[in-house]
Amino acid sequence: MSIENLISQEFSRNIGLVSEEDQAKLLKARVAVAGAGGVGGIHLLTLARMGVGNFNIADLDEFERANISRQFGAFQSTVGRHKAQVLAEMVRDINPEADVKIFSAGVSTENVRNFLSGCSVYVDSIDFFEFDIRRLLFNTARSLGIYSVTAAPLGFGATLQVFSPTGMSFDDYFGITDEMTYEEKIAGFAAGLAPQAFHGAYLDASKIDMKKRKGPAVAPACTLCASLITTEVVKILTGSGRIRPVPRYLQFDMRLQKWKKGHTWFGGKNPLHRLRSKIALKFFTSGMK
Repeated sequence: MSIENLISQEFSRNIGLVSEEDQAKLLKARVAVAGAGGVGGIHLLTLARMGVGNFNIADLDEFERANISRQFGAFQSTVGRHKAQVLAEMVRDINPEADVKIFSAGVSTENVRNFLSGCSVYVDSIDFFEFDIRRLLFNTARSLGIYSVTAAPLGFGATLQVFSPTGMSFDDYFGITDEMTYEEKIAGFAAGLAPQAFHGAYLDASKIDMKKRKGPAVAPACTLCASLITTEVVKILTGSGRIRPVPRYLQFDMRLQKWKKGHTWFGGKNPLHRLRSKIALKFFTSGMK
């Protein structure tokens, strides 16, 4: 099936909000998505329905029954199946012409450059606690001249941060250095993701298990993340629309009907960021004892 036929049929309802020329750009583009779970699955499906035509997908896990509440590839019929394989099939069911490369062992220092090869955008979808691999992905993408985008599901809301390869780096925005402990890095990451902790007003912190690295997450937040991510990816791939990279951020909470478009000036060097990091560190270290 030609691109022209895809535009005139499968993706015809996109036209009017994106042009035929921009839809063609999306169909030719390749996006890397690491993680095919709660946010990664809905990122992939939303990007595929928007007409992004090619993907590199990485995940090393299989679906479990506990995933069904929020992971968009999780069904009774997919329990026990490899997440990346299931999502690749779903993407191809949306667009039979989609070229999908699966990295079933996840991302490592050995394959990270291959995973990002040929991609114009990296979409961050890995587990919150997998910090070192996340940092590797962001920093490698930057070195390759690739945009990175992340949207964290927080309560009934989400945050959005965009990293330009020529703008503030991942380490500079989150205030990360090699000398930090794992807990310090996670605290800095958490503080940078959520400058406005709206969800703290109703989150039951006792349900966060730091030892097992698990916490509450709901489907509406994952869906909002996908909407934010897909919109930014479309702007990046088509060159239309203003990109507002870090230290700018966007944060929503649908339950409280609050939102904030702000700046964390100087990133990790910002005094408020440092204060939030200290508070987060105290929480994380107490929960890991």
